[in-house]
Amino acid sequence: MGRPPSSDENGLKKGPWTTEEDEKLMSYIQKHGHGSWRALPQLAGLNRCGKSCRLRWTNYLKPDIKRGKFSQEEEQTILQLHTILGNK
Repeated sequence: MGRPPSSDENGLKKGPWTTEEDEKLMSYIQKHGHGSWRALPQLAGLNRCGKSCRLRWTNYLKPDIKRGKFSQEEEQTILQLHTILGNK
């Protein structure tokens, strides 16, 4: 029923990322940019799918990701926008 995931066909790695894989991904993107996420894993020497690389970069490795609590100013902005827009 349906098509099997590409990772089953190509023997791509699943599961947690290693620090070595993170370093490969970060260094490749910093040198060449991400370009095509589908082509990136092979070019970077990773045995992962493009979607996995894209999600790892955007959710964990991207340098401009801000982590932690909201500042007081950010929280006020959120509350003001919520009163104007509601739960959209």
